[in-house]
Amino acid sequence: MIEALSDWFLSLGSEYGVNPWIFGAIYVGAIPFFIASIGWLVKNARAGKSTVFPIMSAGFFFVSAYIYLAIVGNNIPVWVWIFLAVLVIWGAISQVRQTRAKIAAAKAEEATTEA
Repeated sequence: MIEALSDWFLSLGSEYGVNPWIFGAIYVGAIPFFIASIGWLVKNARAGKSTVFPIMSAGFFFVSAYIYLAIVGNNIPVWVWIFLAVLVIWGAISQVRQTRAKIAAAKAEEATTEA
C-alpha cells in the first residue's frame, strides 16, 4: 500500500510537470533561511532599524516552493491554487502574530533590563 501511494504521489510530478523531489527539497531547504530571516527581522525591529529586507526575505522563503510550482507546473488544477492561497494566507497571519509577540517580548525584556 505504501508503495502504491508513493507511485501515485510521484506520478503527479510527471502529470503536472513538477519534480516532487525538487519541490520537497526547496520546501524543506527553505526552512532554515526562513527562520534566519525571522531572527533578522526581530533583531532589526528591536534595534529600530528597517525591517523591509528581512520581511521580503522571510516572505520569499515562505513561498519559494510554490514559486517553483508556479514556474514549472503545467495545468495545475484551480483547487490546488485555492488551497495553496488559503495555506499561505493562514500561515502568513500566524507568522505575523508570532513575530509581533517575539518583538514585544524582546522590547519588554530590554525595558526591564534598562530599569
